[in-house]
Amino acid sequence: MSPFNLETCARSNILALEPYRCARDDYKDDGTNILLDANENACGPSLTPSAVAAASTGSGVEIDFLGLHRYPDPHQRDLKQLLCNLRNTHAHTDKSITPDNLFVGVGSDEAIDALLRCFCVPGKDRILVCPPTYGMYSVSAQVNDVGIVKVPLLPAPEFGLDVAKIQEALSTEPNVKMAYFCSPGNPTGSVLAKDDIKKILEHPTWNGIVVLDEAYVDFAPEGSSLAEWVAEWPNLVVMQTLSKAFGMAGIRLGAAFAAPPVARLLNSLKAPYNISSPTSALATYVVSDDGLAAMRKNMDRLVRQRDRLLEELPKIKGVGRLRGGIESNFLLFEMLNAEGKPDNRVALAVYETLAENKGVVVRFRGKEHGCLGCLRITVGTEDEVTRFLQAIEQALAEVNGGSTQAPADEAKKETAANGVVA
Repeated sequence: MSPFNLETCARSNILALEPYRCARDDYKDDGTNILLDANENACGPSLTPSAVAAASTGSGVEIDFLGLHRYPDPHQRDLKQLLCNLRNTHAHTDKSITPDNLFVGVGSDEAIDALLRCFCVPGKDRILVCPPTYGMYSVSAQVNDVGIVKVPLLPAPEFGLDVAKIQEALSTEPNVKMAYFCSPGNPTGSVLAKDDIKKILEHPTWNGIVVLDEAYVDFAPEGSSLAEWVAEWPNLVVMQTLSKAFGMAGIRLGAAFAAPPVARLLNSLKAPYNISSPTSALATYVVSDDGLAAMRKNMDRLVRQRDRLLEELPKIKGVGRLRGGIESNFLLFEMLNAEGKPDNRVALAVYETLAENKGVVVRFRGKEHGCLGCLRITVGTEDEVTRFLQAIEQALAEVNGGSTQAPADEAKKETAANGVVA
């Protein structure tokens, strides 16, 4: 077992935090109370009846627009219970997680930042990341003046964890408080091996937190999520979001599953009312039975288009190998030069040609570790995939056919491809 000790791992000032409390935590409102405790506007929201009717029509979701003058529920236990119901699959443990295992925030990004503030002393502590991976781990670390230790993933196409080097880094690098892993990976699309995560959780000397980012886990095979595993491991945090499979990026709802002591720390330092009432209502709907049915129907549509891209892209001249896995709603493919080799200049030129001339925006990923010449392509609708396939074939033909560029543009492409230009 891990030597994890929350009392010595978390920051002392966070351990001493008393969470913000309001009068309604002590005196529950049954709907009959006169609420004069929170300095709200008792006259109601600045919405006309027609605006309320327009916002309510046809949504199928019960949102109390006339109640927007009241602060939202600071605890969100009903929503948390639905998230627990979704992840209590018992594929990894006989134990069940409860709302006490959950923090909900403004996307996964709030959880990423909150964990840093819980466990990392600015200017002293560090986190471990495994590139290529999601960029916000490093951005949030920099914002919080937290150092970064990098242990690259194993080479493509597997992009697995290099467990031996990670274990060595956790044994020898000072002041590493957390390790952030992404599964399925972004931009790799590969699910990390459960046994590899277990080995890191069992590190014999490291007193730290393993953070597993499962933003894309619903695109992976059933049973891939390790969210319920936090009932077994006090040093595991599993982050998820409604932005991807649930198609709710606009409401910015993320969750972090953790052992109750860790979840309590996260909930103690959050803003008192970080989840708005409309966000809560919409999130509650999409993880209900009706919402889950709609999500799975859309998932089936996306998987069909993902399979179509996997079949059609390799047929296009200039498209190279698939790098990474297919357990996500995106694919990572090489772009080849006229000699048939992956090439950042070609990938960057195709990326720009698609966006500027074809009206199709993908993501250039060639500067990331192990992703030479790669574009990350999000799976779209049937019509969007049709348009993309036509556009990328044309773009590759234009780029590899030697279309002329002004010298200044060529210089710009050269420096960007080499990582000089962000």
